[in-house]
Amino acid sequence: MVNQFRKNGVAGSRRQRKQWYQRRVRGDGAIVLYREMEKLEWNESNGKIIERLENHVFGPKRNCLAAAHVLDLHEDGFIKPHIDSIKFCGALVSGMSLLSDAVMRLKLDDKNYSDVFIPRLSVYIMSNDIRYKYTHEILPNTPSINGREIHRTRRITIMKRSKESDHSNS
Repeated sequence: MVNQFRKNGVAGSRRQRKQWYQRRVRGDGAIVLYREMEKLEWNESNGKIIERLENHVFGPKRNCLAAAHVLDLHEDGFIKPHIDSIKFCGALVSGMSLLSDAVMRLKLDDKNYSDVFIPRLSVYIMSNDIRYKYTHEILPNTPSINGREIHRTRRITIMKRSKESDHSNS
Protein backbone atom coordinates (compact mmCIF):
# COMPACT_ATOMS: atom_id res chain seq x y z
CA MET A 1 0.00 0.00 0.00
CA VAL A 2 1.23 3.47 -0.84
CA ASN A 3 -0.03 6.12 1.58
CA GLN A 4 -0.48 9.71 0.45
CA PHE A 5 -0.25 8.51 -3.18
CA ARG A 6 -2.34 11.39 -4.41
CA LYS A 7 -0.18 13.92 -2.60
CA ASN A 8 2.90 12.63 -4.42
CA GLY A 9 2.00 14.41 -7.64
CA VAL A 10 -0.25 11.84 -9.30
CA ALA A 11 -3.39 13.98 -9.28
CA GLY A 12 -1.47 17.24 -9.54
CA SER A 13 -1.84 20.35 -7.49
CA ARG A 14 -5.15 22.11 -6.89
CA ARG A 15 -4.01 24.75 -9.39
CA GLN A 16 -3.28 22.10 -12.05
CA ARG A 17 -6.69 20.46 -11.49
CA LYS A 18 -8.38 23.85 -11.77
CA GLN A 19 -6.56 24.50 -15.06
CA TRP A 20 -7.84 21.15 -16.38
CA TYR A 21 -11.40 22.29 -15.67
CA GLN A 22 -10.73 25.67 -17.30
CA ARG A 23 -9.81 24.03 -20.60
CA ARG A 24 -13.48 23.20 -21.16
CA VAL A 25 -15.29 26.12 -22.74
CA ARG A 26 -18.98 26.08 -23.58
CA GLY A 27 -20.11 28.06 -26.57
CA ASP A 28 -22.57 30.06 -24.47
CA GLY A 29 -20.16 30.61 -21.55
CA ALA A 30 -22.88 29.67 -19.04
CA ILE A 31 -20.72 27.28 -17.01
CA VAL A 32 -17.43 28.14 -15.31
CA LEU A 33 -14.83 25.50 -14.28
CA TYR A 34 -16.47 22.28 -15.38
CA ARG A 35 -16.14 19.05 -17.34
CA GLU A 36 -19.00 17.30 -19.09
CA MET A 37 -19.81 14.25 -21.12
CA GLU A 38 -22.72 12.38 -22.61
CA LYS A 39 -23.00 8.83 -21.26
CA LEU A 40 -25.00 5.98 -22.78
CA GLU A 41 -23.67 2.91 -20.98
CA TRP A 42 -23.42 2.28 -17.24
CA ASN A 43 -22.22 -0.58 -15.09
CA GLU A 44 -25.00 -2.79 -13.73
CA SER A 45 -25.55 -1.08 -10.36
CA ASN A 46 -25.40 2.46 -11.77
CA GLY A 47 -27.62 1.40 -14.68
CA LYS A 48 -30.32 0.40 -12.19
CA ILE A 49 -30.14 3.85 -10.57
CA ILE A 50 -30.41 5.59 -13.97
CA GLU A 51 -33.36 3.36 -14.88
CA ARG A 52 -35.07 4.23 -11.57
CA LEU A 53 -34.48 7.93 -12.26
CA GLU A 54 -35.96 7.63 -15.77
CA ASN A 55 -39.02 5.74 -14.50
CA HIS A 56 -39.61 8.21 -11.68
CA VAL A 57 -39.26 11.33 -13.83
CA PHE A 58 -40.47 10.22 -17.25
CA GLY A 59 -42.83 7.36 -16.42
CA PRO A 60 -42.93 3.83 -17.84
CA LYS A 61 -42.61 4.99 -21.47
CA ARG A 62 -39.41 6.84 -20.54
CA ASN A 63 -39.76 9.53 -23.18
CA CYS A 64 -36.22 10.76 -22.58
CA LEU A 65 -33.03 11.09 -24.54
CA ALA A 66 -30.97 7.90 -24.41
CA ALA A 67 -27.77 9.56 -23.20
CA ALA A 68 -27.38 11.14 -19.80
CA HIS A 69 -25.57 14.46 -19.57
CA VAL A 70 -22.95 14.28 -16.83
CA LEU A 71 -21.73 17.63 -15.52
CA ASP A 72 -18.70 17.75 -13.21
CA LEU A 73 -18.51 21.19 -11.61
CA HIS A 74 -15.28 22.17 -9.85
CA GLU A 75 -15.70 23.35 -6.25
CA ASP A 76 -14.90 26.91 -7.41
CA GLY A 77 -17.10 26.55 -10.50
CA PHE A 78 -20.63 27.76 -11.00
CA ILE A 79 -23.39 27.98 -13.58
CA LYS A 80 -24.29 31.50 -14.65
CA PRO A 81 -27.92 32.65 -14.96
CA HIS A 82 -29.41 31.30 -18.18
CA ILE A 83 -32.65 30.22 -19.80
CA ASP A 84 -32.58 26.82 -21.46
CA SER A 85 -32.69 26.50 -25.21
CA ILE A 86 -35.57 24.56 -26.73
CA LYS A 87 -33.27 23.32 -29.50
CA PHE A 88 -31.67 20.46 -27.63
CA CYS A 89 -34.46 18.64 -25.83
CA GLY A 90 -38.04 18.69 -24.67
CA ALA A 91 -39.71 20.59 -21.85
CA LEU A 92 -38.51 18.43 -18.94
CA VAL A 93 -35.06 18.05 -17.39
CA SER A 94 -34.09 16.19 -14.25
CA GLY A 95 -30.84 16.33 -12.34
CA MET A 96 -29.46 13.86 -9.83
CA SER A 97 -27.12 15.86 -7.63
CA LEU A 98 -24.10 13.93 -6.34
CA LEU A 99 -21.12 14.65 -4.06
CA SER A 100 -22.16 18.06 -2.74
CA ASP A 101 -25.05 20.24 -1.67
CA ALA A 102 -25.72 23.27 -3.87
CA VAL A 103 -27.95 26.31 -4.17
CA MET A 104 -29.93 26.99 -7.33
CA ARG A 105 -31.34 30.46 -7.89
CA LEU A 106 -34.54 30.75 -9.95
CA LYS A 107 -35.11 34.34 -11.04
CA LEU A 108 -37.96 35.96 -12.94
CA ASP A 109 -36.59 39.51 -12.52
CA ASP A 110 -34.50 41.50 -10.03
CA LYS A 111 -37.29 41.53 -7.45
CA ASN A 112 -38.68 38.02 -7.97
CA TYR A 113 -36.29 35.20 -7.25
CA SER A 114 -35.95 32.19 -5.02
CA ASP A 115 -32.87 30.34 -3.79
CA VAL A 116 -33.47 26.59 -3.67
CA PHE A 117 -31.35 24.24 -1.58
CA ILE A 118 -30.38 21.13 -3.56
CA PRO A 119 -29.11 18.48 -1.15
CA ARG A 120 -26.47 15.96 -2.13
CA LEU A 121 -28.01 12.72 -3.47
CA SER A 122 -31.30 14.41 -4.39
CA VAL A 123 -33.15 14.67 -7.68
CA TYR A 124 -34.63 17.90 -8.98
CA ILE A 125 -37.03 18.30 -11.90
CA MET A 126 -37.56 21.45 -13.95
CA SER A 127 -40.09 22.00 -16.70
CA ASN A 128 -41.94 24.62 -18.71
CA ASP A 129 -41.92 28.13 -17.17
CA ILE A 130 -39.08 27.39 -14.76
CA ARG A 131 -36.85 26.44 -17.69
CA TYR A 132 -37.96 29.01 -20.25
CA LYS A 133 -39.15 32.10 -18.34
CA TYR A 134 -36.93 32.09 -15.24
CA THR A 135 -33.18 32.20 -15.33
CA HIS A 136 -31.62 29.48 -13.27
CA GLU A 137 -28.10 29.17 -11.97
CA ILE A 138 -25.96 27.21 -9.54
CA LEU A 139 -24.45 29.77 -7.21
CA PRO A 140 -20.78 29.86 -6.38
CA ASN A 141 -20.02 28.78 -2.84
CA THR A 142 -22.87 30.20 -0.79
CA PRO A 143 -22.20 30.36 2.96
CA SER A 144 -25.81 29.73 3.98
CA ILE A 145 -29.43 29.56 2.87
CA ASN A 146 -32.29 30.00 5.34
CA GLY A 147 -29.80 29.69 8.21
CA ARG A 148 -28.37 26.39 6.91
CA GLU A 149 -24.58 26.35 6.52
CA ILE A 150 -23.50 25.21 3.06
CA HIS A 151 -20.05 24.50 1.72
CA ARG A 152 -20.26 23.28 -1.85
CA THR A 153 -17.41 21.11 -3.00
CA ARG A 154 -17.00 19.35 -6.33
CA ARG A 155 -20.47 18.68 -7.72
CA ILE A 156 -21.42 15.98 -10.19
CA THR A 157 -24.89 16.05 -11.68
CA ILE A 158 -26.42 13.40 -13.92
CA MET A 159 -29.11 14.99 -16.06
CA LYS A 160 -31.79 13.34 -18.14
CA ARG A 161 -33.88 15.30 -20.62
CA SER A 162 -37.17 14.59 -22.34
CA LYS A 163 -37.31 13.88 -26.08
CA GLU A 164 -40.54 15.68 -26.75
CA SER A 165 -40.29 18.78 -28.87
CA ASP A 166 -43.70 20.23 -27.98
CA HIS A 167 -43.11 23.45 -26.08
CA SER A 168 -46.63 24.79 -26.38
CA ASN A 169 -47.17 24.33 -22.61
CA SER A 170 -44.18 26.42 -21.63
